[in-house]
Amino acid sequence: MRLSRIAFFMAGVCLALMPILLPEIAAQAAAGGQDASRLTPEQRVDAETVLKVIEKIRAESATVPAGGPRSVAISERELNAYIAHRIEADKEEILTDLRLKLFAENRIEGLAVVDLRNRKLPAFIKPMMNIVFAGVIESRPGEARIRFESLYLEQQRIQTSFVDFVIAAVSELDGTEPIRLDDWYALPYGISGLETQRGRLVAAY
Repeated sequence: MRLSRIAFFMAGVCLALMPILLPEIAAQAAAGGQDASRLTPEQRVDAETVLKVIEKIRAESATVPAGGPRSVAISERELNAYIAHRIEADKEEILTDLRLKLFAENRIEGLAVVDLRNRKLPAFIKPMMNIVFAGVIESRPGEARIRFESLYLEQQRIQTSFVDFVIAAVSELDGTEPIRLDDWYALPYGISGLETQRGRLVAAY
């Protein structure tokens, strides 16, 4: 289980018809999300674009930029294709779908589908959870996290402490170190910070 990376994508690290969310996200939650194991040819092309960007950052980070800090942008569509690719490639068993919408000033909204059917958890924890969230990406040199402002399970508003409890319960069963949604996570090598614009994610390096 790779919850630390997944929490960051919810990030981070990580629901309902609330005004802050776009109608199509709520509709996707009601429908149960898409099968993340079925990437379209277009998604695979977009994911490959992001992989090439990551390699470019790694290669160029070994040199000192002559013209000051550098940055590169990927589209919302490319980012979501890359996330779907990672979920498929890593054979994620818990986070089966994650889609993000990017807005100006580091604001994001998203839908996460969590599958806990293979975990023996307390009966009050739903085995399948559609989580819709909104928040702000915060970054500092080499690290980032999501400050969640709204978090919903189906149509019920929940606190981040509930998600932290579920993560802790699963971590105990799997013998892994628990994390929290508000933890800071190391950015990929070479990336110093993140910024969102409408429909785009900008990485500084």
